[in-house]
Amino acid sequence: MLPNLQRLPTQAEIDEESRRTRRLRIVVNLTLDLIGQGQLSYDEAAELVAAARRVALQLFPDKGETYDLIYAPKFQRLMRQLYRIQ
Repeated sequence: MLPNLQRLPTQAEIDEESRRTRRLRIVVNLTLDLIGQGQLSYDEAAELVAAARRVALQLFPDKGETYDLIYAPKFQRLMRQLYRIQ
């Protein structure tokens, strides 16, 4: 029996993953910047955070937990800082 061999990704798949990663990074950074300007109400900022998460899940459908570990804390810190949330 052959051991369980995994197929290596093609260059096109690697490029697509890189494109989606760049897009997510842009969305997250733009969202952080917009909220960080301090001109939004709490509800508007919370909706932007939710929209960023929706985009992340569209780009990476099965990576909600990863998003919650990497990006959610950044948004939580900023929201606590700006809106004095405990």
